[in-house]
Amino acid sequence: MRVAVYPGSFDPITNGHLDIIRRASKLYDRLIVGVLNNMNKKPMFTAEERKRLIDEVTEDIPNVTCDVFSGLLVDFAKNNGATVIVKGLRTVADFEYEFQMALLNKALNPEFETMFLMTDTKYSYISSSMVKEVAKYNGELNGLVPQQVISKIKEKM
Repeated sequence: MRVAVYPGSFDPITNGHLDIIRRASKLYDRLIVGVLNNMNKKPMFTAEERKRLIDEVTEDIPNVTCDVFSGLLVDFAKNNGATVIVKGLRTVADFEYEFQMALLNKALNPEFETMFLMTDTKYSYISSSMVKEVAKYNGELNGLVPQQVISKIKEKM
């Protein structure tokens, strides 16, 4: 069975994230969305809330599961039987950072491969940070995040 992990903070999950999840789920028997619980950040949503949002927006994709993790990504992937780490790329800047992370993960565990998927161009400008900024000023969130997420963001604001 080919198992991959798609890690991130997903605070909140965007349409760009969902695009990567849908496309990666077609390439692997099982795709685990790993929600990073980073104690050094102050997220809008708790890790468990982010997990629930991802579960809700991916419920129609049978081979996708979601779990929260902290610590090293390679440990989370190994503990879940994954051998591939999926990373979505929007820009060249994303590539530079993700390339360094892929090399680090490979050094930590040579068994892992990182697969880069380019975000669909219609989502290339969307980031969770930008979504939060738009929400802060009561801007339009349609098209940026899945419909189910909009009301949850508004509740948090």
